[in-house]
Parts: sequence; C-alpha cells; structure tokens
Amino acid sequence: MEKLGWMLVLGFLIAGCTQTDHSDKNHVSGMKNDSTGIVGTEKPQAGTTITFKGNPVHTIGKLPAVGTQAPDFTLVATDLSDKTLKDYSGKNIILNIFISVNTGVCSASVHEFNKDAASLKNTVVLCISKDLPFGQEQFCGAAGIHDVVMLSDFRNDFGKLYGVQMVDGKFRGLLSRAVVVINPQGKIVYEQQVPELSHEPDYAAALAAVRSGT
Repeated sequence: MEKLGWMLVLGFLIAGCTQTDHSDKNHVSGMKNDSTGIVGTEKPQAGTTITFKGNPVHTIGKLPAVGTQAPDFTLVATDLSDKTLKDYSGKNIILNIFISVNTGVCSASVHEFNKDAASLKNTVVLCISKDLPFGQEQFCGAAGIHDVVMLSDFRNDFGKLYGVQMVDGKFRGLLSRAVVVINPQGKIVYEQQVPELSHEPDYAAALAAVRSGT
C-alpha cells in the first residue's frame, strides 16, 4: 500500500513537469530566433519593390505619403555642417534622392534640377545620396552646379526614415532613386519612387507640384 502511494505521488510530479515543458514550448513557438537571439515575430514595415535592369530590388520601407507632415532629418553638407528639414522651413523643398553622383542617371538628375531650380521662386533643391561630402563638393565644382544643395546621408538615417534605403541587390545600403516635394508648410505634396533605377525621375511632375502651390 505504501509503495502504491509513492507511485501515485511520482506520477503527479512527472505530469506536472511535462505540462511545464509544453508551456515553455508554446511560448517559444510564438517567437523566432535570429543571429541576435530571441526576437518578436512582429513583421517590419513592408518595403517597395523596384528594379535594376529588370531585376527586383527592395527598399527598407515606403516614401512618406502625400498629405502627411514631412519627417525631419539630419544630413551633412559639403562643409561637414549638419542640416535639418527645419533649416529650409518656409520654402518649397525638392528632395532629389539618388544612388551616387558617380552614375550617369544620377548626374543627369542633378543637372536637370539645377537648370530648373533657378526659375522657381522660394524653392530649394536638396540632392541627397550616401556619397561623402567631399565627393559631392568635387562633383559640383567640376560640373559647375551651384543652384542645388548637396547633402550626404553617409552617417545618418535619412534612408531608413524616408524608406528609400535598399536592402538587397548590388546597391544594397545605398539610396534608391526618388523625388519628394514638400510645401512651405512642411507637408508632402508629391512623391515618386522611380520604379527602375536606371531611369530618370519625372522632373516635370515634381516641378508642376511646386508651381501649383498645393
């Protein structure tokens, strides 16, 4: 009889341990493991799919939507000073975002906006890439560009903030080609994520958004 009693106690203990193990497994199944340890399963913001010569490339997020307040940012000027969105408040702002000044299409976009910027009142064109400020300054000096402002994202998080940093492909880590127009009240009135990296932006649409004053 005494032996039977001990067997019943042992059975209850084993059952309790088994239940605890299942509970732990259920807890872990709601998580996923990566190289940094256990992390939550919440999915990050979906990015945008673009292409480079027909091959899919993905960005870290999406451009801020038209009608929303433009997120503030910090970028580096060619003199290594920090510039923020607030430095250009009260103006129409064109963000010309691209991979590098050392590519033909990017260079063309800078020249195009430089040519048109002079005719736009109360407007500033900010050309933004991951290029070092020294390279941006050298490019502008060699090309005779003086009506746009070159800003570098080499040590900041503009690419993530505006959803334009590429996460795969040959140019991963660099900024995709995009244009954003911000009105003097700080609201976004136009945005274009160029669908193919080898294509130029729609300059006319961006300039029309500035002229319309919407």
